[in-house]
Amino acid sequence: MAKAYLVGSGIASLAAAAFLIRDGGFAGSDIVILEEQDREGGSLDAAGSPDTGYTMRGGRMFEIHFDCTYDLLSSIPSLDDPGTSVTEDTFAFHEDFAWEDRARLVDGHGNIIDAHSMTFTERDRLELVKCVATPEALLNGKRISDLFHEEFFSTNFWAMWCTTFAFEPWHSAIEFRRYLNRFVHLFKTFDTMSGIYRTRFNQFDSIVRPLLAWLTGQGVTVELGTRVTDLRLADGDALTVEALAWERGGKGGETAVGPEDLVLVTNGSMTANSTLGSTDTVPALDTTSSSGAWQLWETLAAKRPKAGLGDPKVFNSSPQDSTWESFTVTTKDPLFFKLMEEFSGSEAGKGGLITFKESSWLLTIVLNHQPHFREQPEDTFVWWGYALFPDKQGDYVGKPMSACTGREILDEVLQHLPFAERQRILDGSVVIPARMPYITSQFLVRKSGDRPQVVPAGSTNLAFIGQYAEVPDDVVFTVEYSVRTAWTAVSQLLRLDKKPPPVYKGGHDPRVLVEALETLHRH
Repeated sequence: MAKAYLVGSGIASLAAAAFLIRDGGFAGSDIVILEEQDREGGSLDAAGSPDTGYTMRGGRMFEIHFDCTYDLLSSIPSLDDPGTSVTEDTFAFHEDFAWEDRARLVDGHGNIIDAHSMTFTERDRLELVKCVATPEALLNGKRISDLFHEEFFSTNFWAMWCTTFAFEPWHSAIEFRRYLNRFVHLFKTFDTMSGIYRTRFNQFDSIVRPLLAWLTGQGVTVELGTRVTDLRLADGDALTVEALAWERGGKGGETAVGPEDLVLVTNGSMTANSTLGSTDTVPALDTTSSSGAWQLWETLAAKRPKAGLGDPKVFNSSPQDSTWESFTVTTKDPLFFKLMEEFSGSEAGKGGLITFKESSWLLTIVLNHQPHFREQPEDTFVWWGYALFPDKQGDYVGKPMSACTGREILDEVLQHLPFAERQRILDGSVVIPARMPYITSQFLVRKSGDRPQVVPAGSTNLAFIGQYAEVPDDVVFTVEYSVRTAWTAVSQLLRLDKKPPPVYKGGHDPRVLVEALETLHRH
């Protein structure tokens, strides 16, 4: 039987393994996942304890048209009820805890802004429509800021858009246009975020753990602490992998790849070189781009520069354009949750994102439904936040977020809120900041060809999956994108009739277009 070797254990690899078994007829025992770190899940991480503090670098949002993801997870039993799929559990949770954001934006005086209006001028509207209508090929190498005048970036729309999806003005106009087209159906509920879906727990607990349980139950092997350093390619023009070179425990080795075997590589990593701080320490900045995901891609691209393997340097050589910082707060004191529920008018888990629009760091926080970690005790509360401009001077703490401890970050957040009990909240909280130099690297300015096709031309057994492989129309920085690349890879390599569903295009629905245009003209 053919074997499959999957490099990396993020959601793209886990999804690919599931598709190989479900659709490709592979036995789980013929699938090997090779993971450099000591833990599975890639960027869908979550860890910690009530005493030392919980941590997660990010939290992914979903919506109704993540068709590939829901198709995959409909095959995976929930850990809580084997008779219920992960998809069914996610939909049921949305029914009970749909977001209805009443405090999406907060001004510099701690007052809630009416975000129903996008605060557009006619020029803003025209520039948005022009961006959506411009063919992608004409946006090669362009930034978002090349398409819009400066005042656009002070609108309510931009404040909500950039903090929902983590866009910066200098990011790729191609990606921004794709997002506008992909999520046009969400425009009408953008201020309340009611079109956003979340998983019951963090994504590691709600998606990675049940997927892993199912895969290992099928006999899939996961080799942790294994860094793939090179792929030995056969001579000739075709892309055929003959062997994988790897390192484990300080020793090197090589695994032969047969002509019928498959190799699926997660090229690049948005959470590579992440560092954690603590309540009392500052997270370091590591921009060495030393992870195996980046190094392997660089090695392959240099080895076959004309083989359509993309250009990793486009994404990992300017971390100053892709760095931001998040933080996770753990407390046994319910005071902050009580005050925030009173302030926002929403119970925890239903309030959505809250952005301090005039914050120099552009801070955003969210109180998720509790418990947010599967084993989180009832007397423990966890919330999360992030900032898009960590190198700017704080409004209150007097230094950049990147130079702040967890406690100082929390102090800055609290001073944006009209709460008198700041000291009690500070004293009762464990805060773990996470600094991520490549977190939005997939948004950096690019052109056609900078990302390799999922199955490059001439490939016989090699595919690229994850955030840095090219899928027309769909949008990176989503679980859906990674799952779509996995399904595409398995379908194309095995020449299956069952292919991923097409990307949803709300812009082709007249009703959706009318609603979007009405939203653009709200006052």
